[in-house]
Amino acid sequence: MSDKRKRWARLRRSSHSGHRGRFRNSLLFRYLVIIVFAMVLLPIVLPVTTLIYSILLNLQTDIKPRNPHYPSTTYTENSWHREAIALKGATPEQISAHLRKIQRDMFPDSQIFWVDTAGLTRLELPTQPTIPKQWSAAQAIAFMKQAGYEGPFTVVAFIGGGKDDVDQGYMVLKVPRSFFEQSSNENGMLMYYLLFILLVLGAFIFISLLFFGGIRRRLLQLQAAMSQRGEDGLPILVATGRSDEIGKLEEAFNRMVEQLAESRGRERQEEELRKRLVADLSHDIRTPLTVVRSHLYTLDVENLSSKGKQSITLMENKLKDLGSLLDNLLTYNLLSSGKYTMNNEPRDILRLVRECAASWYPVWEKEGFEVDIDLPEHSMVWTVDEQGFRRLLDNLFQNVVRHAASGRYIGIQVQKDNGREVLVITDKGPGMEQQSSEKGAGIGLAITELLAREMNLEREISSSSAGTQIRFLNKT
Repeated sequence: MSDKRKRWARLRRSSHSGHRGRFRNSLLFRYLVIIVFAMVLLPIVLPVTTLIYSILLNLQTDIKPRNPHYPSTTYTENSWHREAIALKGATPEQISAHLRKIQRDMFPDSQIFWVDTAGLTRLELPTQPTIPKQWSAAQAIAFMKQAGYEGPFTVVAFIGGGKDDVDQGYMVLKVPRSFFEQSSNENGMLMYYLLFILLVLGAFIFISLLFFGGIRRRLLQLQAAMSQRGEDGLPILVATGRSDEIGKLEEAFNRMVEQLAESRGRERQEEELRKRLVADLSHDIRTPLTVVRSHLYTLDVENLSSKGKQSITLMENKLKDLGSLLDNLLTYNLLSSGKYTMNNEPRDILRLVRECAASWYPVWEKEGFEVDIDLPEHSMVWTVDEQGFRRLLDNLFQNVVRHAASGRYIGIQVQKDNGREVLVITDKGPGMEQQSSEKGAGIGLAITELLAREMNLEREISSSSAGTQIRFLNKT
């Protein structure tokens, strides 16, 4: 029991390891690796690229702001306070003149005014209708509050600087905020992050496309191999790649092709054996048949009773049927193996039909058949083998006598079908769906099909309980 348990445990371990190995080689595992790699790479690469971006941004010294006079809000605010400190102790006229000068040189396109200690507006550059001429404390506070949240960028500086020098008043600078948009890197960083995410997603999509493109290419190669045929008529083998699901499918396809080739080979050998057996039996049976016929002839000349005469006649008929069956088997064997000699030449098939019908007329008359032959007077030339066409007609007439005798009718006509002349042979038997009492049914029709194909004739059969109709058309 312990040995059995050990073997069972080893079998389970090998089975689990085989499952793990198959999963590691599967397409699902490879795609999961791509997804996990992308998820791990994203939080690592993003900080690194941000650091690189910051370093490159600091190294770029040739970036020009939108307005060179206003590089940033901090720079503008500090410059305005420096100018206010520089006016410490200046007269009102000096203050106004200095403000005009710095507006022209340092702060163009801006709005400047200053208010003295009495709350009187002394200078407006340019004139600003919203600026009151006389300021109250409430108006000053409301202006300061409004300037911090809306409107242009506003800087207020006490002239002379510091709380101890408020007796000189204060001066105000108003600059459009659009002048400072280039100084903020937030939009640039946002665009950078968006661009980075798009690049990562694009890389993930590109790798996924490569992954699925490889799968599609291998499937198309397998489909092409299934569609192509080799010299033996079988699909060609495919080159196996990875040991994943598609690789297993390729291996299974190759095994199937090899099994088909082996089966085709065995079938070919069996067919050759069958053909040789039929040919040998056909030749071997003819000798005893000849001996039996000779003895029947000897018995026939003897003084026999009427019942003995009937038995001899019955045996002669059966021997004729057996000889006909052997001829059919040999002919079918030669036709199926491609060894039947055909000499297709232009022939008047109506002449051949009349001659064959004339040879069978006594049989039909003996069996009580109604014979309906309606053939035109002109000739109808088809490219056929004369001996093969006669055998085709003989097999059809024989089948009618054997299997459609209950209908007591045979018709041979020529009809028109889309401008082409068609040879039609009709009987009123029980149809091909009914089981015939005669053995060997079907060999004659198989021979007619092979003969028609060798002579490039198209054969059409329609059968019902009311009878059977066989039509022959010339394809050439």
